[in-house]
Amino acid sequence: MHPRNVWQAMSRPGYLLSAWPWRSAAYLFTGALVGVVVLVGIVLSAVVGGVLALALVGLPLLLGTALAGVPVAALERYRLRLVDAEPAPDPHEAPREPGLRAWLSTRLRERATWRELGHALLFAGLLWPVDALAFAVFLLGPLSVAATPLLLAVLGEAKVLKVWLVTTWPTAVGCAALGLVLLAVGTWLLGVVAGARAGLTRLLIAPREADLGARVVELARSRVRLVDAFEAERRRIERDLHDGAQQRLVALTMTLGLARLDAPPGPLADQLAKAHQEAGTALAELRELIHGIHPKVLADFGLEAAVADAADRSAVPVDVDLELPGRLSPAVEAAAYFVVCEALANVGRHSGASRAEVSGGHRDGRLLLRIRDDGRGGARAGDGSGLTGLADRVSVLDGRLSLSSPPGGPTLLRVEIPCDPAS
Repeated sequence: MHPRNVWQAMSRPGYLLSAWPWRSAAYLFTGALVGVVVLVGIVLSAVVGGVLALALVGLPLLLGTALAGVPVAALERYRLRLVDAEPAPDPHEAPREPGLRAWLSTRLRERATWRELGHALLFAGLLWPVDALAFAVFLLGPLSVAATPLLLAVLGEAKVLKVWLVTTWPTAVGCAALGLVLLAVGTWLLGVVAGARAGLTRLLIAPREADLGARVVELARSRVRLVDAFEAERRRIERDLHDGAQQRLVALTMTLGLARLDAPPGPLADQLAKAHQEAGTALAELRELIHGIHPKVLADFGLEAAVADAADRSAVPVDVDLELPGRLSPAVEAAAYFVVCEALANVGRHSGASRAEVSGGHRDGRLLLRIRDDGRGGARAGDGSGLTGLADRVSVLDGRLSLSSPPGGPTLLRVEIPCDPAS
């Protein structure tokens, strides 16, 4: 695998013979050139804009100075490719409307614009001299020492680094050998400076956190859209079953009942009676299935009524103490309702409890639910437990589910879901 940046290249053998030292040198050299241009541009625009600002003529120039970091950062993201092949994302947002005014308004409101202006000022005041100094000391200096024999052959004498005068060939050859050693060391130091410089630039003008934050926001939005789509699909299935299959089963049950009344006693009447009973059982199961998909009481009357209905149908007596300010969002109501139903079903099947309680309310922008029973305890999440599915369903809404169930009981299931009352 080819190294993607100068740090990876320096950690592998063959760095000195690769193109990375020269790419580092090119990065520092172009940085020095660009830095001089940026410094001159910022100084001129600030001076001229300050002089003309009294007549309001210099305001556009001062505005241009404030936005000077944008093109500088764009150029720096391009120059990063010399020492870092990883793409540097552009942190700027696209204007919502076309036109210069919308573009300026968007840029002036962004934190990235002011961060890039700070980078441009740092670049003009400090970074480019560092680039120039590193390029001169770690590359030009060793090259001038290594070129001592050439200078001696051309000029008859050579002054190494403008300090030592060399007039003999043995000394010149010794200087050349020393220059090669210094050049080898200098190439490593060039890579270090270029890598550190590129890392600082990426931190200032292309932070990974900005891209990560945007991805997290988009992930949260897509998750909300999926939840809404899932709940809409559940309601559609419930409506289709209620208005379609259930009505056909009702008609079939009535037809079988009428046929049973008209049939004379005998084997045919017995078969019709059996078919009528099976149709009634299928209708009851379908109604229970429809109720489990999305109960009508939840859609019509809200979470309080739905929890009370679930408590009435529970195999264990349940006390309900739930106070809500009104309707909540459909996704939150559906998730809370199914958590309560699953918890009460687990109480009836596994806990051996004689009584349970559902309590809670809406406080500080969160829906709080507590399902408690006086059973034997010992409930555990994981290992295929339904509690894992409940925790996943709640986490989709940024909620939390906690369980306390010591051996001997009692068991307390606590649910928190952030939400606001529906308008």
